[in-house]
This record gives sequence, C-alpha cells and structure tokens, in this order.
Amino acid sequence: MCVAILNRKTCAAHYTGSGERTMTSLVAYDDSDQEDDDGALPHLANCPMDDIRQSQGNQKWLDSNFYGPLLPSPHYKPLEIGQCVDGRTVSEPHREIYPLPLGLSGIVENSSNSKPYSTPQYCVNLTTAKRLQAVPPGVSPYIPKRERLATPAKREEPTSLETNDKSTVSRLLSEVSERVRPYLGPKPGRAVVPRCMQLSLQAHQAPINMIQWCPVPQLSHLLLSASMDKTVKIWDGAESGQCLQVYSSHSGAVRDACWSPCGRRLLTGSFDNTAMVTDVETGQQIVKVGNQFKVMCLAVQPDNPEVFLCGGYSAEVKAWDARTCKVERVYRARIQQTLAILFLTGGREFVTSSDSVSRDSAERTLIAWDFQTTAKVSNQIYHERYTCPSLALHPQQDSFVAQSNGNYMALFSAQRPYRMNKRRRYEGHKVEGYAVRCGFSPDGSILATGSSTGSVHFYDQQSARTLHTLLAHQQACMCVSLHPVLPAVVATCDWGGELRIWQ
Repeated sequence: MCVAILNRKTCAAHYTGSGERTMTSLVAYDDSDQEDDDGALPHLANCPMDDIRQSQGNQKWLDSNFYGPLLPSPHYKPLEIGQCVDGRTVSEPHREIYPLPLGLSGIVENSSNSKPYSTPQYCVNLTTAKRLQAVPPGVSPYIPKRERLATPAKREEPTSLETNDKSTVSRLLSEVSERVRPYLGPKPGRAVVPRCMQLSLQAHQAPINMIQWCPVPQLSHLLLSASMDKTVKIWDGAESGQCLQVYSSHSGAVRDACWSPCGRRLLTGSFDNTAMVTDVETGQQIVKVGNQFKVMCLAVQPDNPEVFLCGGYSAEVKAWDARTCKVERVYRARIQQTLAILFLTGGREFVTSSDSVSRDSAERTLIAWDFQTTAKVSNQIYHERYTCPSLALHPQQDSFVAQSNGNYMALFSAQRPYRMNKRRRYEGHKVEGYAVRCGFSPDGSILATGSSTGSVHFYDQQSARTLHTLLAHQQACMCVSLHPVLPAVVATCDWGGELRIWQ
C-alpha cells in the first residue's frame, strides 16, 4: 500500500499479490498529523518506483493546472453528478478554480501560522466569475428613458438676485463699470482681434439664439442673452460674469432680443406669438403685443424707439407702437416667413430676408421697404439661390452684409439700388442651415461671424481676407458680439447654451 498526499488530501490504494491495484477508499484529512509544520510531504517508504513516478506525475499535472492559465487542460473531462468512475460516485458538482481579479482582497491568511503571504491566491466558484471592467473617465452611465422622465433634470442655479445682494445688482445695472471707465471717450479705439478666453459660462439649458452688448457706452458691461429655454438673461460680461437678471415672461422659445437705444429696456420676441418690452432693472413687463405668428426677428426704429417691427412665420411684417400697443403699418410680401430685419441708415428704409429659394425667388430673398409708405423700394438685390439668416449694418459706411447659406457673407450698398459688391466676399466659415449671426467692430474695420463648426472667424472689412480663426466652441457658434467700447473684447455663444467672453 502506498499513501500519497496531494494538496493536503490522502488517497489509500491496496495492491494485490499479483501487482494489480484496486481503489478502496478516498479519505480527506483537513488537519493531517503526518505533515510537517512547514507543510512538506512525509517520507514515502515501501512504495514501488513506478507508483512514486506516477504520484509525482500527478502532482506535476495538478500543479500545472493549479498554477497555470485559466484555460482547462485538453485531457480534462468534467464529471456529472451520479456518474461512477473506478467505483466511486460523484456527489458534488464540478468546481472550477480561478485567480482572484486584481483589485480584490490582496492578502490571504494561512491557517497554520496566521501570517500573510503573497503567493498566488484563488477563489472557488460554482459559476464562471465575471471580469471587472473599469469605466472610462468622462463616460456617464446609461439611464433608461422612463427613469429620465420620472426624475427631473438638475438645472444649474444661476447667480442672480436669489444669491446676490439686490443693492449690488442694482448698482451693476445702473453704474459705470470700472473696467469700461478708462475707455470712455469721443471715439472708439481701433479694434483688436481677441486671442484668449476670459470667461466661460453655462448660461442656458438650451441653444442661445442671440447675444448683444448694451449700446450705451456707460452700461456697455451688460450683456444680453436670449435662449430657446424661454428665458432672457443679463450678465456682467466685462468683469465678474455674474447673472444679474433673469426674465421668464415668455411661454415659448425666445428667438430674438435687443436693447432699446437708451439701454433701460429690452425688446424680446418668442415662439409664443408675442413680443414684449421689459424694464431692465425691475424686470416688469411694460408692453406685450400678440401676433398671429411665431416671432423670429425684431428691429427698433432708430428715429422713434417706441416703434418696432416684428417678423416671423408669416407673409407680413408688422410695425407696433409701444405706447398704444396697436399695429401702425403692415408690410406684405409673397413669402412664407421672415428671417431677419435690418434698418438702414436714417431709419427711413429697412431690408427683410425671407426663406424663398424657388426659381423666381430673386425678387423675394432680400426686399428693401419704405418705412412710411410700406412700399417695396427694391426686390432685385440678391440673385443667388441661398437664404440669408442674418443681416448686419456697417457702423460708419453706407453698406451692410448678408449672411448666406452658401457659406459666405455678401456685401451690399445701403443706398439705392442696393447693389451687391461682387468683388468682395467673406468666405471660409460654415453656415449649413444654422441662424448664424455676424457683426462689425465699432470702427468697422473687422467683420466677425460664427460658424456651424464652432469656430469664430474674423475678416478684414476692406480686403475680405481672414485675420484670425478662433476655435471657440464644441457646438455651432450662433452669434458673435464685439464690445462697443473695449477694443479687444468679444462675446460668443453656441448651440449648447454656452457663453464665452474673449479678450
């Protein structure tokens, strides 16, 4: 009889006189007295050499499978419960041995000496263990739609009157900013292209359609933003970047907004078919007029600030008087909607842009109107089959530019017959259907525009060459506003609700 202890288990085998071997029992000892304190195997006496080689081979086979790779041996066949092999019956399911994954308990105590050791550790599972996969940084877990609808989204709390001192907010809305004060003078300084970012704010929870600095030099630190999240906000864009006021009077997306010439009121137009005049400091609604169409564009009459134009999803453009809340004039054209309105120098004429792109749309893409008589002055201005989502007037010359969906800006004369300058075209940016706005610097030397790629492009107004391209946003840059006093400050916004100040 030869006793071989394998992995602290003892197997007894009886031999017949003819040398045949018969398995009689399988006995497992948890705490065997025959082992030494150091865990070594006892000396095997009176054992044939072939049995010793066989036991050593079994030990080597067990070691290779115990400490080897996770793949099973090709000679291994799992046993099923109830199967009889060599006279013994399998009464337990097959158990597989796996190494512990990295990052789990790293120290296992030995029962013999209760000292930690660093040999390979293993766990015994009846089922296959799943590998732990690390989540890449910046990846948010998937949330089912039902849970997203049940749980309201977390909104960023704006820094407004709720968290600021009301006296401080009132002072910022009415007094001159210390940063703007040194630049107040008779003539604006020469514009400079900005190079670095000063502020980055998650201003709104939806796309920002419009941003504009206050036109009054003493209050030019105030920045207006209008968004598709139904709100209009006033920011301290020159210094702290705080949100000074939030106006939530509209029940629909705010498509357009602008300052009054005095800087004390705001004019806003929304998809809820209304246009409102709001006091900047108190937030009170002064005028509210209802249209029969969604308002997309607004314009204040330069000579009479109490009169403003409304255009949108209609063939009509209406002139409202804020004092009487009545329609004074109606301008009709064979179009579906008005995209932009721009008053020319003096305020006696204005230009509208429509969405007509049919074969004979040359007479309806850009239309010049007489403000007093409501007559069409010219409808043969732009002869290319592209819509123009925005217009901008040069501050010192009798000219204006039209943003075209052909991925360029065209220059036109502001005098009759409003001819297009075919030799000067500002191209290099992308529009691609977005209502991307453009604007001039105070001295008129730089023309800036956003892009559907998120960049901001600065062009020389005289030569139409590109001065600088600023990689401003990850999403489409919707609007660019150059500061009326500070020579190198520009505000930009994008389709994701982000607002940034550059200098």
